Amino acid sequence: MKTMKRRGMVDPMLSKLLRVKPLGPGPMDTPNPFLFCVYHKDKYPGGNENLGVPNRVGNGMDFSPDAEYRMYHGKNVPGFPQHPHRGFETITATIEGVIDHTDSLGNCGRYGHGDLQWMTAGKGIVHGENFPLVNIDGDNPLRFFQIWLNLPKVNKMVEPDFVMHWENEIKRWKDTENKFSCTIWAGSFGDIKACVPTRHSWANNEENEVGIFHVSIGDGGYFELPKCKGGADINRTVYLIEGKQAKINGYSVERKDKLPVMIDTDGNGILAVEAPAGELEVLVLQGKPIDEPIAQHGPFVMNTREEIVQAFADYQKDQFGGWPWDMDAVVFPRSKGRFAKIGGKEIVPQE
Repeated sequence: MKTMKRRGMVDPMLSKLLRVKPLGPGPMDTPNPFLFCVYHKDKYPGGNENLGVPNRVGNGMDFSPDAEYRMYHGKNVPGFPQHPHRGFETITATIEGVIDHTDSLGNCGRYGHGDLQWMTAGKGIVHGENFPLVNIDGDNPLRFFQIWLNLPKVNKMVEPDFVMHWENEIKRWKDTENKFSCTIWAGSFGDIKACVPTRHSWANNEENEVGIFHVSIGDGGYFELPKCKGGADINRTVYLIEGKQAKINGYSVERKDKLPVMIDTDGNGILAVEAPAGELEVLVLQGKPIDEPIAQHGPFVMNTREEIVQAFADYQKDQFGGWPWDMDAVVFPRSKGRFAKIGGKEIVPQE
């Protein structure tokens, strides 16, 4: 894929910037069809005998960018003990560190260091995501995105689904001349297509042009994402997550206080990102909106308030099938490598 160089220019072929918004800590605003996105970046210390941090308890709101690490809802091991979802998908895209997954279907796994987990909650699932500190003598850095992608009404009550894509399967594009690398978690970049998502995903229909791209750009480097086939009907948002300054479609954007900046545009032109003052990283989310009402309360996302009430009633009745694990926050032995157990069958990365 050839990248044209529009450095420092405001070009009519580029899409318009609709909004530039500095963000606070925690979940980031997202464009329809997305619901939620969090960039996790924690420098955990060496773990104790329980793979956790001694004498720390999270309150669920500890997103301070000035802290070296956060516990979230964890009591010993950082992370998110068992909790329910209905009506959407979670996409967990890792960069470094590991995550232990368990769910109400009996599926489980340890993944990270570039792996991608795609989970359709559908009619209801309970899962836990915990961050075991597997290194004893050294730090346990963790970086990943969790992204929620909505489901259309027709698929909100499908059976839950779960797909794991290992790091060596993830599609990437590296351009040494323009000093960028692009990880393609969803959608396509040039003639490179991302791994196949879950079968009922909004991303499974190419006409919806769902794209999730993590782009690293070296000092003085440059990256372009082509115009979408659907033009202005496709939402596209850029998040400056690392680095101090970027040029987005010729306009300077600065990041302050270690917090991200979001830049709303659309698919009706080329997206151009330049790194004029040091290395940077951006996340790009794009997709055709789901043109349906959204009713959301916490972990449940439906179309009407009545459906939300029903979701709570169903969860209180049987916890979406119950929790088959002995603990709310399950972690696997320190010696356990990366794996995924889905439907009773265990798979591991093929290096």
